Amino acid sequence: MIKIKIYTLSWCPHCKELKEFLIERKIPFENFDVENDDNAAEYIIKKTGQEGFPVIEIDNEVLIGFDKDKLLNLLT
Repeated sequence: MIKIKIYTLSWCPHCKELKEFLIERKIPFENFDVENDDNAAEYIIKKTGQEGFPVIEIDNEVLIGFDKDKLLNLLT
């Protein structure tokens, strides 16, 4: 089973769009709000070198931003 973790900000429109996309397709995910979870923020920034959100971690693959096509390719 694919394990999806997403790192988001509450005010980010792309983060909201990503969550809605996953929920509509009944794709389970674990959400980390990096505004309120300093450990998650530190982890994902260190791993990616990026401070842009959302960040999607699928198994060992990481996507920066919300790109539907890339996400669907990783999920199929």
